[in-house]
Amino acid sequence: MPILERHDTGHIAHLRLNTPQNLNALSDEMLAALQEQIDALAEDHETRVVILSGEGRAFCAGHDLKQMQAARQADDDGRAYFADLFQRCASVMTGLTRLPQPVIAQVHGIATAAGCQMVASCDMAVAAQGTRFGVNGVNIGLFCSTPMVALSRNIARKKAFEMLSTGRFMTTQEAEAAGLINAAVPEAELADATRTLAETVASKLSAAVKIGKSAFYDQLDMPLDEAYAFTGNVMVENMLWRDTDEGINAFLEKRAPDWAE
Repeated sequence: MPILERHDTGHIAHLRLNTPQNLNALSDEMLAALQEQIDALAEDHETRVVILSGEGRAFCAGHDLKQMQAARQADDDGRAYFADLFQRCASVMTGLTRLPQPVIAQVHGIATAAGCQMVASCDMAVAAQGTRFGVNGVNIGLFCSTPMVALSRNIARKKAFEMLSTGRFMTTQEAEAAGLINAAVPEAELADATRTLAETVASKLSAAVKIGKSAFYDQLDMPLDEAYAFTGNVMVENMLWRDTDEGINAFLEKRAPDWAE
């Protein structure tokens, strides 16, 4: 069985981490498999939405600590290996954000350290009630500095720093209130709820969603005036599309749009 499974249904691609024996840890092999799929999806013009989930008892428990310790012993102090590992992990996390398609995390069990980072790096997330979220490396003497990047861009600073410095898990209810996830549902309903959200997004004009996702992240780091100028230009280009013109006319005429794509 592949360590990362992909199943496509219509315009939705579903990636499932498939190493339940280590709680879907982000081993070297898993990071490589994720990067391969991210690169493929970036060139995939048929896929409109991506779902990311985990097999077994958990979504993802973060980095593979056993593999990391073995690498330390095999490579003097492990400095070169660790630098490369965190660069490869950052490439995967930023890759999820930079994909043209929206990515929805389907989360259950636990999402810890780099697993929590992956949830925060996805555009949306639906979680099973009872899921726990943590950046608890501090409990073993390792501050989750790289997971902190995505987490602190999702939730309030003080809440993020509390999680990072205490190692305390966040409940599903807290995660929803903090904005780390979009919704919490009974575990039996998790797959259906995630797919419903994915199908809703996939039903929209794909080109508009893709340009919107890119602009969403670009404008976040801009000053207010610059952000409005930038997004104004994006809106101008969007308005000039044939399918957007058709969508507006269809709305005004109270009919379904006849989109070309």
